[in-house]
Amino acid sequence: MSKILFNLSILFSQPTGISNYAKNLFPYLKTLKPTLLTAQNYPDFNCYPIPNNLTPAQGTKGHFDRLVWTQFQLPKIYKNLKSQLIFSPVPEAPLSANCRYIVMVHDLIPLRFPKLLSPLTHFSRYYVPQVLAQAQHIICNSHATAKDIIDFYQIRASKITPIPLAYDANHFRPLYLENGGQDAHPTTVSPYFLYIGRQDSYKNLHRLITAFAALSNNLSNNKDYELWLAGPQDKRFTPNLQTQVEELGITDKVKFLNYVPYSELPKIICGAIALVFPSLWEGFGFPVLEAMACGTPVITSNLSSLPEVAGDAAVLINPYSVEEITEAMRTIATDSALRQQLSTQSISRASQFSWEKTGLATVEVLSRYL
Repeated sequence: MSKILFNLSILFSQPTGISNYAKNLFPYLKTLKPTLLTAQNYPDFNCYPIPNNLTPAQGTKGHFDRLVWTQFQLPKIYKNLKSQLIFSPVPEAPLSANCRYIVMVHDLIPLRFPKLLSPLTHFSRYYVPQVLAQAQHIICNSHATAKDIIDFYQIRASKITPIPLAYDANHFRPLYLENGGQDAHPTTVSPYFLYIGRQDSYKNLHRLITAFAALSNNLSNNKDYELWLAGPQDKRFTPNLQTQVEELGITDKVKFLNYVPYSELPKIICGAIALVFPSLWEGFGFPVLEAMACGTPVITSNLSSLPEVAGDAAVLINPYSVEEITEAMRTIATDSALRQQLSTQSISRASQFSWEKTGLATVEVLSRYL
């Protein structure tokens, strides 16, 4: 008999926001003595083996196979193990199968920025509302996401608990302090602004590039700045961004870094003059929190969950205003006192988030339904 099943069918080796969340969370669930539904082995837990081809690593087929497994195999496992509850780190669960479950919702981006031919849009429009309607309870990662769940799906607020996410404090930290340097962001290359994330249109990189192109006309210190875009290139979006960079005549100043390994992220974050993250919407915003933990000043949007994460430790801008993005970069570039102030405030702000807090708050919710 296993009271609670933790469904880890979505996990695979390459770190994503969802797998990052799940891996950091389940150590804190030990007190509930869960059974992990997983294709990997975790020695400290009771594990129930499941197929290893149900993840995003298998592309659309992996997603489809996981949904089929969720509907037809997961209820059998639930019944055989005499379980009382399933917890899923994504809004996926068996429908109309007499399974009690709690799910996590990370964002409703596919509904905020719908794409007619995207499977994710149809998934969010037709499957997710049924999952949420039948759930015992819903956990989400921010008050902004909670409001979206209420507005898009007409779910009552009392059924939703926002629990902020966190970061790896051993990995993302102010490396410059350990080197004993006075300069918060020493670098042997040209000073650079940094963006981390995918290149989807809602990430707003076209406005960021336009804003950066205008920066040289707004500077009084005559320094040459660069813009580094870290994140996997995407044939749907990257070529248009590269064409834009060429047309603006700034190919020597904008670097498309492609996917940066997790181990290398702290180094490039600590070396940046600022993280610029002008996304039009985020469920949480890991890059903002990780940059703040490194003591790197942050420029980010005044929309969605991003003010919840940044608090008063970042420069908040209207992401639809190119002029505001340019002005924020100009201010960061020319005001060393502000950079130092933001660096100090960022480290303090980031310290308020921890996976222990996230884990214990999640256990408290799950315990109510056991």
